[in-house]
Amino acid sequence: MRTLVVAGHGMVAHRLVEAVRAEDPDGAWRIVVLAEENRPAYDRVGLTSYVECWDPAALALPGADYAGDANVELRLGDAVSSVDRAQRTVVTESGFEVSYDALVLATGSRPFVPPVPGRDLPGCFVYRTIEDLDAIRAAAAKPGRGRRAAVVIGGGLLGLEAAKALRDMGMSPHVVEMAPRLMPLQVDDGGGSLLRRLITELDVTVHTGTSTDAIEADGDRLLAKLGNGTELDVDLVVFSAGVRPRDDLARSSGLEVGERGGILVDDGCRTSDPAVYAIGECAAVEGRVYGIVAPGYAMAEIVASRLTGGAGTFPEPDTSTKLKLMGVDVASFGDAHAKTEGALEVAVNDAVAGTYKKLVVSDDGKTLLGGVLVGDAAEYNTLRALVGRPLPAEPGALLAPAGGGAAVGIDALPDAAQICSCNAVSKADLVGAVHEQGCDSVAKLKACTRAGTSCGSCVPLLGKLLTACGVEQSKALCEHFGQSRAELFQIIRATRISTFSEVIDRYGTGSGCAVCKPAVASILATLGNGHILGGEQATLQDTNDRFLANMQRNGTYSVVPRIPGGEITPEKLLVIAEVARDFGLYTKITGGQRIDLFGATVDQLPDIWRRLVDAGFESGHAYGKALRTVKSCVGSTWCRYGVQDSVGLAIELELRYRGLRSPHKIKSAVSGCARECAEARSKDFGVIATESGWNLYVGGNGGLTPRHADLLVSDVDTETLVRTIDRFLMFYVRTADRLQRTAPWIEEMDGGLDHLRAVIVDDSLGICEDLDAAMAKHVDNYADEWRGVLEDPEKLARFSSFVNAPGTPDPTISFRAERGQNVPVMLGVPEVRS
Repeated sequence: MRTLVVAGHGMVAHRLVEAVRAEDPDGAWRIVVLAEENRPAYDRVGLTSYVECWDPAALALPGADYAGDANVELRLGDAVSSVDRAQRTVVTESGFEVSYDALVLATGSRPFVPPVPGRDLPGCFVYRTIEDLDAIRAAAAKPGRGRRAAVVIGGGLLGLEAAKALRDMGMSPHVVEMAPRLMPLQVDDGGGSLLRRLITELDVTVHTGTSTDAIEADGDRLLAKLGNGTELDVDLVVFSAGVRPRDDLARSSGLEVGERGGILVDDGCRTSDPAVYAIGECAAVEGRVYGIVAPGYAMAEIVASRLTGGAGTFPEPDTSTKLKLMGVDVASFGDAHAKTEGALEVAVNDAVAGTYKKLVVSDDGKTLLGGVLVGDAAEYNTLRALVGRPLPAEPGALLAPAGGGAAVGIDALPDAAQICSCNAVSKADLVGAVHEQGCDSVAKLKACTRAGTSCGSCVPLLGKLLTACGVEQSKALCEHFGQSRAELFQIIRATRISTFSEVIDRYGTGSGCAVCKPAVASILATLGNGHILGGEQATLQDTNDRFLANMQRNGTYSVVPRIPGGEITPEKLLVIAEVARDFGLYTKITGGQRIDLFGATVDQLPDIWRRLVDAGFESGHAYGKALRTVKSCVGSTWCRYGVQDSVGLAIELELRYRGLRSPHKIKSAVSGCARECAEARSKDFGVIATESGWNLYVGGNGGLTPRHADLLVSDVDTETLVRTIDRFLMFYVRTADRLQRTAPWIEEMDGGLDHLRAVIVDDSLGICEDLDAAMAKHVDNYADEWRGVLEDPEKLARFSSFVNAPGTPDPTISFRAERGQNVPVMLGVPEVRS
């Protein structure tokens, strides 16, 4: 067995390991990954989303710990310190030594900090890692006079992301950029001018065409002196002025490096030493360093091919970028700056709509060379795929406002057009997967080709391609029901069927499965068909709903009482503390302003809940596809910045929508001012107070692809706000697919947010009265599920089982003491590496 050593463990290094293991299933290579950071590879591209949850797990890359893979050894927090090319060995900072048959340098890049006097003062940070954001967050949280301010040095992509993060932390950010416009590498003067206006409207002060000459201490604050004479009195400084390749190992081991840095490699990513490769931001392919992830992924695939007998070569990389900065779409592709000889530019700058669109075409106007989109990047995927190819219509027609131009569809793209630039998947690859490998769904296309598995921007095109290939995409809930969840909802609602047996007898086949049973149970619960553990419904539930509690990794359950709006009395806090103490439960305050009690066995659940219910608590529905929490800041009750009573509204909304069963979990928040301390825009529906009323945002979700919510209505009074939320939730419950969060529901809706607004605000379908009545019925008929269990001996009998029978300890469950509490140990199950 040969040994492959990988120095570094970022996104590109992880892609290399995945690719080698895929090409080498028999394990001819033993892979040793030596990581500098103390955590496995994570999504650094999505780093800004960390500010929305402060949970590193949200950025984790699937499988990056290689648990259970005997061919991969991952050493965290132990970077390579030296390479002996003659002996083919590497030594880490801890002294660990390993020999290699092949070495891949994937050390990435480091932030560039300009030589500004004062750059090392306390309060100065870089923006690169999770640890960097944790340090910035700690500094931003320190008390100060008035609203705290920060300055970001650098107005490129990372600089604007840093500004967004600071704004999300409640600070007032300034951005300083030496170039005459923001994002100078991606957009032109026209796009930069609009981008500046849109960013400024989002409470970010922009300074372009000037340098930062010095940073000085000013008491407990900092003074940033700009080249144009401006002085900024701020609390912290963030440097985000670009990156430099980390080529130290190459230099110290005698490998060739580029004139401007970076480890020189050929088109096979091989360095001047045939046994050593370099990939990602540390590599200079024929002298050029790429600072985006797609070329890095291509390098990883090439090296994997070379190591497993192939002969892959580095293609012309796609350096297109598309992002949403603080809700503003920005995209560039191809020759965005018209550097090609004879190139022509066609631009439409719509100041009223807040959009700028430019196409760069050949001198005859027939071939697309590149483009810039600001404010609206809906056409990005199809236009990017047409770069270097004939345009399907006149450039001006393609840029015309919606409804007046020539649409570019999937049919217009040639087979060689690259649909997924992150993973270099062409239209031909996808069509082949459909016709030759039977991929008849977006999920199958993603699994087969990897398209849409990185940034996800090409996913909408995958569905269009399936349709273009003549694939009728099934909306069937499962093999037992040919109808979609939405269709079943309408059937059950119209026929007033109250049991699963009758639904499947009349409209399905067979006896049901783990997909359709919980889905139908949820529909029945939404329509008010009794307690979810009553009669036949009890047999339909999944594990969590079956015991009204979340099963944990060691087989015990968690108890989560509802704490509306996060407001709780000292007396109720005492009850929770006594319950946790008496039952030996692990206690944690969550990010959703609740207190979780972990470690309860099934037979303990009724006794625990009896004490909680007697104290006035009710189910928090942490186990169900239902409303979880409505998080709140302290609002105008306590905060000097608050303009509305966010706590009171959060409590009202949580009590109103508690117990509403839905296609997926629902989270919400209410912020008392624009500082957004409750993080309302990361929720399924979020409310932010204004001087005139409330702004309602919808469709924000966390998860693998975090997404900010979009503004639905603004400056509405409380009555209008609640009525709009009622309709939003009821329309979602009725029409979304099984396990579909609100974000993809809106994204996949024909007409998107505009259609949603037309339906629930303008009543374009004439159903608002019905939606209002449905929510009123839910509110009137709400009953706490746990109280219903405690009052019914038949339901109580369900909370006893063989292993968890009273007085009989479960032999698979044990605990160890950690940080003063009991945490689970799974006997016979290996600990997860971290």
